[in-house]
Amino acid sequence: MGLFDFMRSPDINEGVKTFTATQGAVLLDVRERDEYATGYIPGSVNLPLSEIKSAEDRFPDMDTPLFVYCLSGARSGKAIAALGEMGYTKLTNLGGIRAWRGEIEK
Repeated sequence: MGLFDFMRSPDINEGVKTFTATQGAVLLDVRERDEYATGYIPGSVNLPLSEIKSAEDRFPDMDTPLFVYCLSGARSGKAIAALGEMGYTKLTNLGGIRAWRGEIEK
């Protein structure tokens, strides 16, 4: 680990590969619904940060692996913090879709 590794953003491209290989995982896009409609990573589920408390209804198993992304990584970080406070145990911040090099669905 280098001196400045803490400043490095998560690699969404590697993170989605890990998501794909993780049984029972959910790829969670926390952007607002209008942003999600402009394009999203295939297989993702939209749950806006403003509605993050409803995660307990949608994903009642607190051990569900949740891989979270947004536009830049800021909201996904906030979502990870909120989900952790709610009791979720397997959380990964993928950062922002801006860095995604794969397919986008609409």
